[in-house]
Amino acid sequence: MFKNNYPSLTPQAFEFVGEFFTDVSLYILGSDINVDDMVNELFDSLFPVIYTQLMNPGLPESALDINECLRGARRDLKVFGNFPKLIMTQVSKSLQVTRIFLQALNLGIEVINTTDHLKFSKDCGRMLTRMWYCSYCQGLMMVKPCGGYCNVVMQGCMAGVVEIDKYWREYILSLEDLVNGMYRIYDMENVLLGLFSTIHDSIQYVQKNGGKLTTTVSTSLPFSEELGPIGVGQPGQHPVLRERSEGKIGGRQRW
Repeated sequence: MFKNNYPSLTPQAFEFVGEFFTDVSLYILGSDINVDDMVNELFDSLFPVIYTQLMNPGLPESALDINECLRGARRDLKVFGNFPKLIMTQVSKSLQVTRIFLQALNLGIEVINTTDHLKFSKDCGRMLTRMWYCSYCQGLMMVKPCGGYCNVVMQGCMAGVVEIDKYWREYILSLEDLVNGMYRIYDMENVLLGLFSTIHDSIQYVQKNGGKLTTTVSTSLPFSEELGPIGVGQPGQHPVLRERSEGKIGGRQRW
């Protein structure tokens, strides 16, 4: 999306988006990360780049460190409107469901591994031996144990495991319900794929309100008194900015 629509933002945007998806992965794996903080950090990082390279590409960013001012202004002025809140709602629900699903799978694996390595009692061993080889003593080498006897023996050997059968079935049903939800409103893949479209809309929102936004933001920046409002999308048009770039202010050197 950035490469096709906002090439000037691409290098830094790739870094910020990459960090966001890294946090997403860590959250799913169980890290103590707040989803709202992840989204806020993404938009906090994007706004300085959008402001200096897209809205005011002639702004001498190297002259003053204004990124922190812009990050602060982003939240105070709600630069991106309700788009960050929208993403928080969509992403938090789908990620929470995905995280719970992964935790449930890990729990199921633990249960399976535990039951798969059960040590049977000596009584169980004797019953199994009797079931398989009793017919041999009578010379009936090809006769298999009857079904009823097999059930009695297996119930005796698996008594401890049978106790969890009810809860295991409930676990499976709950897991199925969770998976069905993940294919619909909580589909993490669709939510994350749609994230770029929402971010694109949020950037367009900023551009649409660019003139008013630039005027408001510039009053809080360190250079606002000298520069005043800067025209959106008109690099180098501000007279003070132009003179500074030509080295004409008070005999000072060019930036």
